[in-house]
Amino acid sequence: MIPFGDLRLHYNSIKIELDQAIEGVLSSGWFILGENVSAFESEFATFCGTESALGVGNGTDALQLALMACGVERGDEVITTPLSATFTALAICAVGAIPRLVDIDPETYNIDPKKIEAAIGPRTRAILPVHLYGQPADLDPILAIARQQGLIVVEDAAQAHGAQYKGRGVGSIGDVGCFSFYPSKNLGAFGDGGMVVTDDAEIAEKVRMLRDGGQKTRYDHQLAGINSRLDELQAAILRVKLRYLDKWNKRRQHIAALYTALLGESDVDPPFEMPNVEHVYHLYVISCQDRDGLQKHLEQRGVQTKVHYPTPIHLQGAFGWLRQGPGSFPTAERCAARIVSLPIYPELTDAKVRQVAGYILDWRK
Repeated sequence: MIPFGDLRLHYNSIKIELDQAIEGVLSSGWFILGENVSAFESEFATFCGTESALGVGNGTDALQLALMACGVERGDEVITTPLSATFTALAICAVGAIPRLVDIDPETYNIDPKKIEAAIGPRTRAILPVHLYGQPADLDPILAIARQQGLIVVEDAAQAHGAQYKGRGVGSIGDVGCFSFYPSKNLGAFGDGGMVVTDDAEIAEKVRMLRDGGQKTRYDHQLAGINSRLDELQAAILRVKLRYLDKWNKRRQHIAALYTALLGESDVDPPFEMPNVEHVYHLYVISCQDRDGLQKHLEQRGVQTKVHYPTPIHLQGAFGWLRQGPGSFPTAERCAARIVSLPIYPELTDAKVRQVAGYILDWRK
């Protein structure tokens, strides 16, 4: 059996350090917005290359809080991609704004910058590119459009901890960057967690208040905020794991390179990696005409796979009100029908990678 992921192996690889960190929090008796959260915020800001980092409850809240802090309001439009976790669009809706979807680039699966300008209207307030699967979106043209049109850029870096675009860390390039620490992420907590990063002191202060009910000081609520705070246990765990993130990302890149080399003669298309970026391979996503057949073939041989994501946002029942049915975003729809994610995690051995690739090479022989 080759699982899609194995968080038990991940925990066991640094068990002693993690247990000590957890025990330290339990012994302290302080569990919300304490010294571990402050320290992790400082360490993560340094990692990202930003002035500020604010710990929040999860990645969806990070996006919501970033949009709120940037002044996105009810009735505004936020441009984003139809191929992402639906939580991206849900965060836009949480502030009362409307997701304005733009089709994707067929090679990177990220939003296609060439199609953004046509989607800009009088209510457009922000662009929200997603660094899907760990590969940065093409930010230079997106930022150029945003500056020309007076729009905010909020990066959804939930899958891209440590990824770089032309030598700069994702999350630090737009006005705000948002991360998720869902357990399976490249940097994952033992529960939910998220982070907002920015160089803008005003945005940072607003997020700091908004995440804590809008409080400037205790019981002084100056903004209508929400309750979304990273807790001390998760911060302590993430502080330990952050020290290993570069090593783990390099291991993911090695596994991805091995898969790509081994699958060169197969009936599947490996991921395309843009020049001048550092892809951190949160997911290794291949494409094939008979995705369902390949998944069944691998399942019969004990290999778990997943699809990220089988139904684009505009075809989700929750977004029927957008009135964008099948055919609205043909590239996203075509890709969603062909993609499949293979196992990739730092503890996956080269031998198992070769085994998975071998099964794919045997497919249809």
